[in-house]
Amino acid sequence: MKILFNHPLVLLLCTGTSLAMFLPLGQLARSAGIDIFLWAALLSLIPGAIVGAIALAQGTVWNHRQLWRYGVVAGTLASLIPNVTLLHAIPHIGSGLAGVMYALSPVVTALLSLLLGVRPPGRYLLMGIGFGVVGALVIVSGRHALEVPEASGWLLLSLIVPCSLALGNVYRTKYWPEGATPLQIATVANLTVAPVLFALSVLLHGNLSLSQISNNPMLALAQWTASLAMLLVFFELQKVGGPTYLSQIGYVAAAVALAIGTFVFGESYP
Repeated sequence: MKILFNHPLVLLLCTGTSLAMFLPLGQLARSAGIDIFLWAALLSLIPGAIVGAIALAQGTVWNHRQLWRYGVVAGTLASLIPNVTLLHAIPHIGSGLAGVMYALSPVVTALLSLLLGVRPPGRYLLMGIGFGVVGALVIVSGRHALEVPEASGWLLLSLIVPCSLALGNVYRTKYWPEGATPLQIATVANLTVAPVLFALSVLLHGNLSLSQISNNPMLALAQWTASLAMLLVFFELQKVGGPTYLSQIGYVAAAVALAIGTFVFGESYP
C-alpha cells in the first residue's frame, strides 16, 4: 500500500482532485459572506499546523537554516497569489473556468524547466502537456468568455495563477533545502503565508470576523480537509515527479472543477 501511494500517478490524481475542491468550496464561502482573506488564512494555518504536528511526531529535525526563507517564497507562489487571485475571480468567470487556469500551468512550467535546466521534461511528457493545454484553450474559447468585457478582464487577471504556480513548481525543485522532508516543506510553506493573509483581512475589515466561519462549520471543515489531504501528497509528488510532472495536477483539477461546476453549480460548458 505504501508503494502504491508513492507512485507518481497516484499522487498526481490525489493532489489534483484535492486541489479542484478549493474552487467550488471557495465559491460557496464567498456566497456565504465569508471574507476571502480570512478564509485563505485559515486554509493555510489549520492544515499547515496539523501537517507540522505530524512531522514533529515523526521525529523530524528542524535545523535547516534556509527552510523558513524557502517556505516564504514557496508559499507565496504556490498558495498566496493563486488562492487570493482565484477567490476574487470565481464570481466573474465561474469555478469551472477558474479551474482551467490550473490547467495552463503545465505548459509554463515546462518552458521554465527547459530554459533553466531544472529536471526538464522528456518528449512524451511534453506531448501530453501540449494536448492538455489545447483542451484548456478549447474550453475557454467555447465558453465565449472573451466576448464579455468584464469576464475578459478577470480572465486576463487570472493568468497570474498559472505563471505563479509555474514559478513555484520550478523554485521548489531547484532550491529544495538539503535534507528537508515533504512534510516540513508543506508546514513552512503554509504557516509563513497565514500571517500575511490575517493581516490583509484585518486591514480591509478592521477585525477578524470569525463568526462567519463558526456560522458555516461544515463548509470550513470540508475546505480544511481538502487542504490537508492535498498537503499530505503535494510535496511528496514534487519530490518524486519534479516540477513539470507535478504541474499536471492542473489537468486533473480542471477536469474535476468543470464536472463540479456543471453538475453542482449549473454552469454551462461545451
